[in-house]
Amino acid sequence: MYPTTPPPFEELSGYGVTLEPYRDEHLPGLTAALAHREVFAGGWGGGPAGFREGEDFAGWLPTYLPIGRGHPYVVRDARGEVVGTSSLTDFAPILQYAHLGWTAYAPEHWGSGVNAACKLLLLGHVFAHGYGRVKLQADMLNERSRAAMAGIGAQFEGVVRREQPRSDGSWRDTAQFAVTIDDWPDVRAVLERRVAQRRA
Repeated sequence: MYPTTPPPFEELSGYGVTLEPYRDEHLPGLTAALAHREVFAGGWGGGPAGFREGEDFAGWLPTYLPIGRGHPYVVRDARGEVVGTSSLTDFAPILQYAHLGWTAYAPEHWGSGVNAACKLLLLGHVFAHGYGRVKLQADMLNERSRAAMAGIGAQFEGVVRREQPRSDGSWRDTAQFAVTIDDWPDVRAVLERRVAQRRA
């Protein structure tokens, strides 16, 4: 069975996190969580030269997230605090394809299990609605993100050269990974173990 539409853009909750469809009222929380140099250092937001803070960040963020052309989510932790964002976009129902990206979390939540929980919810949501392949990407310079993708069992598919400009005017080579419906049982097991270890 082929999906005919994108998966529903709805709240997702479980594993200690809640993903809410982006709304303007999330901006103060996202600004507090993500307007840090170390968040941009790995390539998010166009890389280090794209760093913004305060009102400048709040004014820029809606232009960066795929609002109107995808499903941008805001992540809350178990205490209800906004800790990051991740998005689903590039839906191609006839090809059973989607893209998971635009992901960033407050530095204090790196390695906390939040990312694993979000990946469980987002990948599970896509695959439950008939999709068969989800692409994930990272700047080739972002070793931490590339290692994280490989570490959950996403398959490295190669490097897309000169794929998009960075904020400093240089061109990014992009490492491309994917998780297919055939990979999903193993990837899900890895993510579930990570969440369980962090919450133990």
